[in-house]
Amino acid sequence: MAVRKPKIVVTRRLPEPVETRMRELFDVELNADDRPMTAEELGEAVSRADVLVPTVTDRIDARVLSRAGPDLKLIANFGAGVDNIDVATANARGVTVTNTPGVLTEDTADMTMALILATARRVVEGANVVQAGEFRGWSPTWMMGRRIWGKRLGIIGMGRIGQAVARRARAFGLSVHYHNRKPAPAAVVDELQATYWESLDQMLARTDVISVNCPHTPATFHLLSARRLKLLQSHAIVVNTARGEVIDESALANMVARGEIAGAGLDVYENEPAINPKLMKLPNVVLLPHMGSATVEARIDMGEKVIVNIKTFMDGHRPPDRVIPSML
Repeated sequence: MAVRKPKIVVTRRLPEPVETRMRELFDVELNADDRPMTAEELGEAVSRADVLVPTVTDRIDARVLSRAGPDLKLIANFGAGVDNIDVATANARGVTVTNTPGVLTEDTADMTMALILATARRVVEGANVVQAGEFRGWSPTWMMGRRIWGKRLGIIGMGRIGQAVARRARAFGLSVHYHNRKPAPAAVVDELQATYWESLDQMLARTDVISVNCPHTPATFHLLSARRLKLLQSHAIVVNTARGEVIDESALANMVARGEIAGAGLDVYENEPAINPKLMKLPNVVLLPHMGSATVEARIDMGEKVIVNIKTFMDGHRPPDRVIPSML
């Protein structure tokens, strides 16, 4: 007698090798047209699935979870962040939640450095001039940016990605400063020659580049508030490849527009996919479409982690990337 394969519902289109492997292992329902599911469709999905595979843009809140059927036992998130999922409610209903940590580290750190360089050296502004056919030749005082060598980088959140950013920054001649809930391990501090600031306010006032690399939690919502942004020096730039909600986006836009902050490089937004119209009008702000982890390798690795989590769970073992509410 054949063993029933678990019913897996995937909310968005995933890389072809990942979808193919899922078809081999599970009874999988794929999203062929890649159209985001509505809240109603997500509710229908959890009512019929054994496992839901959402992405970071799918909001799996208490209302959606209230429609979960008796067979739903696992939400295997395709993404490292889980602020899109009400993990506490899921756990209370006996539903395990997993994520895909670790595999996005290097690609996100690469994008962070790209945004630091692009913002400080006005790369997008220059490219736009050339592509518009407006380049009239070199001038000694035109399109001047800021050197990053010798500057101070302040990292908010010294986890895997923060440390990877710090390693790259050291190679570019930046000195590393960081704010975290607690100091990094001594070996990491020694390797990166990093300076720990218990006070975020004090660090902000003394650094030239700020990189946001912490998760979005209730404690980090608007961590960079209007008050804290005012602590920055006028030549400072702010880069965010973590979550948009960590920064008061309106305050940031206003301060950049007034010249109180030199510029910003953003890959994430507070009300994504909507972007503050003020930011769209500023030439010294580099805006990217949440593509920090958008490499072929990272997305396949994420899918493989999802499959391992599902397979391990269905085999009766604890999945390697289980998310515990107390971890958030």
